[in-house]
Formats: sequence, C-alpha cells, structure tokens
Amino acid sequence: MNDQANSVNDRYATTPATLTSWSRQDTTWMLGLFGTAIGAGTLFLPINAGLGGFWPLVILALLAFPMTFFAHRGLTRFVLSGREGSDITDVVEEHFGLKAGALITLLYFFAIFPILLIYSVALTNTVSSFMEHQLHIMPPPRAVLAFVLILGLLAVVRCGEQVIVKAMSLMVYPFIVALLFLAVYLVPHWNGGILSTASEVPAPSALLNTLWLAIPVMVFSFNHSPIISAFAVDQKRQYGAHADERSSQILCRAHLLMVAMVLFFVFSCVLTLSPAQLAEAKAQNLSILSYLANHFDNPTIAFAAPLIAFVAIAKSFLGHYIGASEGLKGLVLKTGRRPAAKSLDRMTAAFMLVVCWIVATLNPSILGMIETLGGPVIASILFLMPMYAIRKVPAMAKYRGQASNVFVTAVGLVAITALVYSLIA
Repeated sequence: MNDQANSVNDRYATTPATLTSWSRQDTTWMLGLFGTAIGAGTLFLPINAGLGGFWPLVILALLAFPMTFFAHRGLTRFVLSGREGSDITDVVEEHFGLKAGALITLLYFFAIFPILLIYSVALTNTVSSFMEHQLHIMPPPRAVLAFVLILGLLAVVRCGEQVIVKAMSLMVYPFIVALLFLAVYLVPHWNGGILSTASEVPAPSALLNTLWLAIPVMVFSFNHSPIISAFAVDQKRQYGAHADERSSQILCRAHLLMVAMVLFFVFSCVLTLSPAQLAEAKAQNLSILSYLANHFDNPTIAFAAPLIAFVAIAKSFLGHYIGASEGLKGLVLKTGRRPAAKSLDRMTAAFMLVVCWIVATLNPSILGMIETLGGPVIASILFLMPMYAIRKVPAMAKYRGQASNVFVTAVGLVAITALVYSLIA
C-alpha cells in the first residue's frame, strides 16, 4: 500500500495535474475536509448557538462561511508557501526559524491531541450506551471495548493518508443523509421556537457581548485545521503552480456544503425547540440528538442517534489523527533524531493507541477543560499565524492588502479573547 502511494506521489511530483477538470480526488478531499469539520460538535451546535436568541443566530449564520473559508484558505496558503513536501511544522521553521518552529510544533500537537483523546472517550461511551440501551446486550469491559474501537480506527490509519481521507469521505455520505433526514423530519414540528425572541431586538452592547462569546462556538464547529497541512501538501504535489487556485476551489465547495447542511440542521432544531428547551438540553449535558429522542419518544431517532454520533466521532477522530501524528512526528524530528519513516509511523501509532486507550478506559471529566485550553492555540494557528506570515514572509507578500486579511485577524482576536475570558470568568 505504501509503495503504491509512493509511486502515485512520484507521478504527481513529476507531472502536476491541470485545472481543466474536477477530479475524483478533488471530491474525495472536499468530503474529507467536510468530514473533519462536521463531527460530534455539530450535534451540540444547535444548543450552543440557539441559546443566544434569534438575531445573534442570524448574524452568526451570515458570518459562518466567510469566517471558515477565509481562515482555512489562509492556513492552506501558508503551508503552500513552503518548500515542496513541507508540512506545517516544516513551513513554520522555514519562515520563522528553528525555535519558532519547535514552539509552534509543540503547540500544534497539544492543541489537537487532547481533541483526539476526547473523541476516544466519546466513541467508547457511545458504543457502550448503544449496546446497552438499544441492542439490549451487556457491553464488554470498558478497557476491552475501548481497545477494540481505537485499534479498529488505527487499522484504517495504517493504510495511509489517502485511505484515511477516502474512508472519511465515504463516512460523510451517511452523515449528510442522517442530518438531512433529521432536519426534514423536524419540519412538520416547527412551532416557531426561537422566533419567539425575534421581536426582542437586543441592545447593541448585549448583542455584541452575545456574539463575542458565541463566535468561538461557530469557529470550532467548522474547524478542520488538523487536516489542512496534509491537504495543502497533497495539492502542491498534484497541481504544482496551480495548487493555490485548486485548493481554494475545493475549500470553497467544502465550506458551502458544510455551512448549508449544518445551518439547515441548526435552524430546523431551533424552530422546533423553545429557548427553554434548549437551555434544558444544555443543563442535562445532552446532544441535540439525545434530547430530540427523549422529546419525541421516537424509537427511530432513539436508535439512529447513537449510530449517527458514532459515524460523526469516528470520521473526526481520523481527521484529527492526521494532525496529531504530524505534530508528534515533528516533535521527534526536532529533537535531532532521524528514525526511518516506517519506524516513526509505527512509534507514533503505538503511542496514540496506548494513550487513547488509557484515557478512554479512565473516562476522566477533565478532558472538556483540556479542549477549552487548546482552543486559543488552535485559533492562533488558524487565524493569526497565516495573517502574520502574509505581513512578514516574502513568499506570501502577494496576498497583502486584501480585506479578508483584516476580517480573519479580527475574528481570530475575537475568538481568542472570548475563549480566554470563558476560562477566567
């Protein structure tokens, strides 16, 4: 498999593709980006975004596409600005020096790896609950179940990056169908829901405060920065000088798909449930699927909800593994050690398996705090670092003077300050 992948990569390196037609590989990447971004967090987004009221939700909906597209395009361009085959950790070192490269690599790893641990815990909980409540069978001991599930996902990982992306793109189809099914199923049950707050136009200060605290929720619900580095490297390998143009096209289509799908799902939920019910779901720490299953007492939703959650978590796990493994390999290489590529892959997979298994078995509640602590780091890497590079790095000078740069910087600062405030408040 690896030899085949290497031969394909060599062919791309010598004969870059053109932009004359949209390829199956482009579609695979588009769905892979969608798969990394739209995961378990989407199932909590209607609750978090809907609690602010009607007008803040409308503003967030309008900002969703430019926030996500311009930020991820900036990070993609940053990776593309490096040497051939350089991932994000190499590009940082190339542009900002060894010390900055080591620091960003460390932050990059510790921003993404905790999310991988959270998905390990969530996956184990979801399958265990499904076996017990829907299948009515006693799940195996937690340690055994966690090991089997994580080992199964890492078996996909061992097949190579292209197989990971293809697996994620295939898993996207049932997830899209499930989201559409749920959103359409709720249409007859629309009763106004959040529209009850539409007549209450908040004061400018209250509106700005609500948006300030809600923007990070929207940003990270669509975040797929962990896979952007691998995406950019592959685009440069395939399209050469045309990589920026084609990667922007793929990103645009991926973001249009995810924004349209998720916002339809969000609005369908908040038009069905009242603000008080959304608050109740948040207090019960339930995903919107679990709350809807209880609300309607519908066996179809009760059975489908954990399956949808499993697909959502599994594909997000695979996407975040790419970024976490990339960061870990970068840390090892920056220590001065140069193990063989296959040995480094095996060591990385073994480390991920052991740590994810231990954490999934222990099921600690501290992981939510770790994810929050990683938020400002992700925002810094996704929003601010590429904009700083545009100002300082000659290779990115051609992107200076664009209005989108100011917009991305502003959103990044809003996201970081809101996250820091939520930690200390």
